[in-house]
Amino acid sequence: MFKDPNCGCCDHWADHVREGMDTEVAVTQSTDMLAVKDEHGVPARLRSCHTMIVDVYVIEGHVPAADIERLLAERPEGVRGLAVPGMPVGSPGMEMGDRTQPYQVIAFGDAGLSIFASYE
Repeated sequence: MFKDPNCGCCDHWADHVREGMDTEVAVTQSTDMLAVKDEHGVPARLRSCHTMIVDVYVIEGHVPAADIERLLAERPEGVRGLAVPGMPVGSPGMEMGDRTQPYQVIAFGDAGLSIFASYE
């Protein structure tokens, strides 16, 4: 996972992935996250605070671990990655009590953009 050294929610999200997927998450600090996102082809309108590479996929932002596992199991053709744009309250790593806002997990890649999952 690539993250800005000053971002705390990224650490909370990494904990969510560690627990939800029972895996290790290596963290690389970067002060140039725009370059990281450009290098990995994250569309500008889908960007968030951290970027993770899992197998051959790019995971951008506060994507739930269950959706990453589903992506790895299904391996949909033409999908390069998943993104949760912005930092929606209630998404993994952005918990604030019982406050939530609806958000979508967007699949992106050669197949274009599509809704992978929705959360209310």
